[in-house]
Amino acid sequence: MHHSPDTPAEPGRPDAPDPCVRVRGAREHNLRGVDVDIPRDTLTVFTGVSGSGKSSLAFGTLYAEAQRRYFESVAPYARRLIHQIGAPKVDSVTGLPPAVSLEQRRSAPGSRSSVGTVTLLSNSLRMLYSRAGTYPPGAERLDSDAFSPNTAAGACPSCHGLGRIHRTSEELLVPDPDLSIRQGAIAAWPGAWQGKNLRDILDVLGHDVDRPWRELPAEDREWILFTEEQPVVTVHPVREADRIQRPYQGTYMSAHRYVMRTFSDTKSATLRARAEKFLTDAPCPVCEGRRLRPEALAVTFAGRTIAELAALALGDLDDVLAAAPPADEAARVLTGDLRARIAPVVELGLGYLSLDRTAPSLSAGELQRLRLATQLRSGLFGVVYVLDEPSAGLHPADTEALLGVLERLKRAGNSVFVVEHHLDVVRRADWVVDVGPLAGEHGGRVLYSGPPAELAAVAESATARHLFAPPPSGRARTPRTAAGGIRLSGVERHNLRGVDVEFPLGVFTAVTGVSGSGKSTLVGQVLAGEVAGRLAEPGFPVRRLVEVDQKPIGRTPRSNLATYTGLFDVVRKLFTAAPEARARGWKAGRFSFNVPGGRCETCQGEGFVSVELLFLPSTYAPCPTCAGARYNAETLQVRYAGLTIAEVLGLTVEAAAGFFAEVPAAARSLRALEEIGLGYLRLGQPATELSGGEAQRIKLATELQRLRRDHTLYLLDEPTTGLHPADVRVLLRQLHGLVDAGHSVVVVEHDMEVVAGADWVVDLGPGGGAEGGRITAAGPPSAVAASPDSRTAPYLARALGL
Repeated sequence: MHHSPDTPAEPGRPDAPDPCVRVRGAREHNLRGVDVDIPRDTLTVFTGVSGSGKSSLAFGTLYAEAQRRYFESVAPYARRLIHQIGAPKVDSVTGLPPAVSLEQRRSAPGSRSSVGTVTLLSNSLRMLYSRAGTYPPGAERLDSDAFSPNTAAGACPSCHGLGRIHRTSEELLVPDPDLSIRQGAIAAWPGAWQGKNLRDILDVLGHDVDRPWRELPAEDREWILFTEEQPVVTVHPVREADRIQRPYQGTYMSAHRYVMRTFSDTKSATLRARAEKFLTDAPCPVCEGRRLRPEALAVTFAGRTIAELAALALGDLDDVLAAAPPADEAARVLTGDLRARIAPVVELGLGYLSLDRTAPSLSAGELQRLRLATQLRSGLFGVVYVLDEPSAGLHPADTEALLGVLERLKRAGNSVFVVEHHLDVVRRADWVVDVGPLAGEHGGRVLYSGPPAELAAVAESATARHLFAPPPSGRARTPRTAAGGIRLSGVERHNLRGVDVEFPLGVFTAVTGVSGSGKSTLVGQVLAGEVAGRLAEPGFPVRRLVEVDQKPIGRTPRSNLATYTGLFDVVRKLFTAAPEARARGWKAGRFSFNVPGGRCETCQGEGFVSVELLFLPSTYAPCPTCAGARYNAETLQVRYAGLTIAEVLGLTVEAAAGFFAEVPAAARSLRALEEIGLGYLRLGQPATELSGGEAQRIKLATELQRLRRDHTLYLLDEPTTGLHPADVRVLLRQLHGLVDAGHSVVVVEHDMEVVAGADWVVDLGPGGGAEGGRITAAGPPSAVAASPDSRTAPYLARALGL
């Protein structure tokens, strides 16, 4: 091991490793040449208000540097990539062990990925069936691949292991049989030239393209729509006045084949959605949705098929495995291994999930905790785990278990670095790195690095103010009085079993309960569905429904804050009106980076080029031509009030509010963003760089700027995720402001400060999954805090100071 000159070795042991990770001169994002030392083998928490720079330090600097070193060690070809991606902006990092990142990734896992594949539990279960299952008499032993729907050996041949079959029919493909083929009877075909080409081919093949579809012979209709043949014919296009077209060879493709191919192969979400309109989706009749071949489904363990065990909640699966008498040593070892892998998942409050639950249906917090549970079994030591708010989506009762897990990772000889806002996690840390004092350009400094207790002395730390705040006095504010309500009766969905509940209107309602108790189902699916279906009813008290979720505001760097809020349209108009733009006759499109004209064509206006990495997710590197400006040189000659369009996109919301103070349309939008605590974001910040909490607050600000008179119901799922307690205050001011203006707000929430300030609380539980799905208490916060059946009650009582 070589040491950099500034690393002190222990006296008498010249090769002793440095006990600290030392960062010098970190300048990633808004960090201002940060120097910090963090002891290894500790639980270190990075705190600070949203946008202060704590993630830039933990992920952008420490984890990125560990990843860069890993690339350098793997292969020469990777060095070229590091050059393209760029190393983190830092002078030096010493004493850094290899790192494992458990970020709340923005990228959604694929549809074949499930709880079983993420946790690797599926592998163990398949092995159990292969080695220790009960086979029908005379059946051959199957290898473990035969029990996986994702392999050719195991997948049901009829649905290819998806469990559902997409079919199409003549009624779907030809919605109006009175039209002729030339008039577009076959709605499923592509438009424009491709569709004309297919019509011309049918014409050459001798089909009548001018007769109404319903008058064509049945066997011709069947062939046109469903044939698998692909005849090639010579097409002589009809001469058009303005151009002469030469004959060409055209290949026929039936409507069914076109739809199926587009649906399964296209990368375009729009084309895929269009193809889906011509398909019905039903459980596969061969495997009845169980995804496997009949041979695999004939094997049982403890009297059940692998599909039946995969559908059980993990807690129940554990009970079945515990009760199964082991037939032999192999069964004993394999059930023991499975139970040891299930234990940390249950411990992290996820025992309600089943192995066959698809990964895209999980929340970011659930997915991150599953990965964390898997790491507990990996037995690594001497690494740094970098975690992104692992308490997100956790009820206070589950946070205890999370702390136990982090403690175990540390005891196994690892360093655990956590970006976190949950004060209970901060209190339990060995070391705190507090970044701030504020967000964006007003942050980016390390205010404190040391044991949590001494943070109290740091006057400018927002974390200190909340961490050491005196306990509440026990005087709850008087709840507002409801103006009517919406009743839901006999609700059955997921784990909700015949629930009756009333949501009062004109007040602030918090829905609480442990993870998996049914909160998101009740609010995001049932209540939202009921209200959406009744908005048009005369006399229904709610006129508008606004759901503000944490889904990204866009999936590519093309969508950003300015495009999403509509602010960019205002800005482009201002540039179009500038004298240089008028002299050149440029329209607003010239200032868009999404269409050819004004944008840089090397990166097609993205400002980034995608760098494909073998075995790793592709990354973005700044465009070599425009260096990230997104526009070509001519466009950047036009200025408005001294700035180019690229410079305007580089402004923070706060700076832009001053710059556009005289432009009412822009000022209103910027004020709404500032008021919700997003003043630190840049106007052109790509959607891919925003956290779920930021995306949610952008949606909320977009709503606030067009505040309507009509009674609106706002539904928010965990709006405080990713927020520092200081930012939670700002958000609550906005939400309570909506209620004061006569609207209704319903939030699913774990933050007890928020719940304590609500007018009405609906608590679900008592547990998760099958143990949940009931209303354990409903009423004003003080009443719910006194409920004997509620797991939320003791935490709410503490927040109320009772």
